[in-house]
Amino acid sequence: MQFESMEMTRNEEPVFDELYSLISTISGAKYAETRYHCRIINEVNFSNGEIELIRNVSNSGCGIRVLVDGCWGFTSTSNTSKDALKNALYEAISIAKLLSGNKKKKVEGLAEVNQMARGHLEARVKGNLKNIDIEQKIKTTKDAEWAARNYSEKIKSASCIYREILDHKIIVNTDGAEVQLSDSKPEFNVTAIAAEGNETATISEGIGITGGWDDLFAKHDPLDYAILASEKAVKLLKANHVPGESAIIILDPGLVGLIAHEAIGHMVEADFVQSGSLVNDKIGERVASDLVTLIDSGESKTFPKGAGTIAVDDEGVRAENAVIIENGYLESFLHNRESAFIFDTKPAGNARAYEYDDDPLIRMRNTFLEPKRDTVDDMLKETKHGYLLKGARNGQADANGEFMFAFQEAYLIEKGEIKELMKGASVSGNALDVLRSVDMVGKDFAYDMGTGYCGKVQPMKVDGGGPHIRCFATVGGLQ
Repeated sequence: MQFESMEMTRNEEPVFDELYSLISTISGAKYAETRYHCRIINEVNFSNGEIELIRNVSNSGCGIRVLVDGCWGFTSTSNTSKDALKNALYEAISIAKLLSGNKKKKVEGLAEVNQMARGHLEARVKGNLKNIDIEQKIKTTKDAEWAARNYSEKIKSASCIYREILDHKIIVNTDGAEVQLSDSKPEFNVTAIAAEGNETATISEGIGITGGWDDLFAKHDPLDYAILASEKAVKLLKANHVPGESAIIILDPGLVGLIAHEAIGHMVEADFVQSGSLVNDKIGERVASDLVTLIDSGESKTFPKGAGTIAVDDEGVRAENAVIIENGYLESFLHNRESAFIFDTKPAGNARAYEYDDDPLIRMRNTFLEPKRDTVDDMLKETKHGYLLKGARNGQADANGEFMFAFQEAYLIEKGEIKELMKGASVSGNALDVLRSVDMVGKDFAYDMGTGYCGKVQPMKVDGGGPHIRCFATVGGLQ
C-alpha cells in the first residue's frame, strides 16, 4: 500500500479539534465539510550555468463547504482560530442561502459512501524530503544542468528544474470523515537544446512521483536524465522530418498516458459528461478494442508512486480504482459525490482541490492502460511499415475525442525493423477510433507524465501511462 495508516494524534494538531468541534455543532446545513491544508513548495532552477530561482513557498488555511437548500456555499480562511473558522462557516451558510433563492438547478443529493476515510494516512517514502538539505538539492540541479550543457558543443542551451510539493491535510465532514493526510511529490526535469546550421532540436527528460528523494532517483541517477536529453537532442539534428501519413504506429508509455488523460480522461469526467461529452450515452457500449482496459487510480498497489497518487480525495472519500473501459467496453465515468448521486453510482475519490481556498472539482489522478502480454519486439516484427513514437510533449483534445499531440522522436519501421530516427512531429486522430484500432498491447508499464500538471481550472498533479501499444493514427506536421 502506498499510504501507511498511523494512529490519530489530535493533541499534535490543535486545528483538528477546532474542525471537529465546528462540524459536531453545526446546524442549518444538510452537509458540511472542513478541509485544512498546509502546502509547502520548494523549487530550484538552473539555466545556462546560472541559478534562476530558489523558491520556498508555504500556504495554509481552511476551506469550508456547506450544502443548504440544494446549493453549495464555500468560503476559506488562512486564520484557523476558533472564532475565524466559525465566522467562515456562517459566511458559507449565508452564501448557500443566497444562492438557493435565485438558482433554479439545485443539488439533488450526495452519493452514499460505505465508510468515509478515518485515521492518519502518510505516504511511505524512501528519503524523506524534509531530511534532504537544500544544498544537496541545489547541487544536484546544478550538476545536471552542467552535464547537459557540456555534453557537446552542439548543445546551445540547457536547464534543470527540481520541484517538490509537501502536503498535509485534515478533512472532517458531517458524514463521518475524520482523517489526516501527509504526502510528498518531487519532480526533476532536464531540457537540452541543440543547434547546428538552421536545424534545432529540443529534448526534455525527467520524472515526477509521489514519494521521497531516493524514490525519485531509484531507476536513474540525476545525471542520466541530463546526458540522455542532450544525446537525443544532438542525434535529432541530422534526422529527417516525418512525412504526413496515416499509418500503423507504436506508442510509448508517455504517449499512451497522454491519450488516456487528455483524449479519454477528460471526456469521462462527469461534469463534462453532463455538458454533452461524446460518451454521455455510451455506458455499456464497446468503445475500444477488447485489448483495452483503462483505469484511473488514486492508490494502486500494482503501479504505485504515480505523481497523481492520493489516499483520500478532498470530500473525504477513500481513493479507489475507477475502471473507465474494461476489455473495450465503457464501464464508468469519474465522479464526485454530487454527480455519483445523479448517475446512481459510487464515487471512487475523484474530487480534488489544488489548495485550501479552492473548491473540490472532478479530477483525474493516475490514468493508465493496463498491460497485456506483447513485447515491443513482437510489435516491430508484426509491422511492415509504420513508426515507433516516443517522448510525449503537449497537445490538445476536444469533447468529441479529436486530438493532436506532439512527440519528440519517431523511428521509421520497415519490414519489422527500425530503419531511421526521425524528428518528432505530431500524432492525431479520434481517440475512440485509435483505441478501436489497438491490436497489440505490451506487458511493460511506466508512468510518464509526472513532471506535468493538469490545467482544468486549477493546476493539479496527475500522471498517466501504460505499456507500449500498437494502433493506427495519423503522423506528421512540422513543429
